[in-house]
Amino acid sequence: MKTFEHLADLEALIGEPLGSSEWITIEQSRIDRFADATDDHQWIHVDPVLAAKGPFGTPIAHGFLTLSMLPAFFETAFTVSDVRMGVNYGLNRVRFTAPVPVGSRLRAHFKLLAYERIEGGAQLIVEASIEREGASKPVCVADSLTRRYW
Repeated sequence: MKTFEHLADLEALIGEPLGSSEWITIEQSRIDRFADATDDHQWIHVDPVLAAKGPFGTPIAHGFLTLSMLPAFFETAFTVSDVRMGVNYGLNRVRFTAPVPVGSRLRAHFKLLAYERIEGGAQLIVEASIEREGASKPVCVADSLTRRYW
């Protein structure tokens, strides 16, 4: 994990990588809990028997499950020592570019796209590219807006 001492130090890093997260395994139990939380029980996600006969040969994670992992990925990728609080502010762009079969290991790579000073901190736009171990292209790419406060 990368550590930055001061939030203001990030302003000079626009266009640069901020860090990469640890790997997280996407197990069927996580997919099932997400389905329960969102009422999205489509068979491609939660029925291993039907999914085995489907286009991917196994259940796949919901795209929004992959996206919802962003806070966990951020948590292990980088930290800023003088930030006391961060909040999600939104997303500018999200693409689900490849499926996430059950049992996949994912991690995210973060690049700073923009830094804007706001009262008490800064708003960051960070490109998150989520990779699946062994795959040639990312499974999700998103521009995440976060606000970090001193």
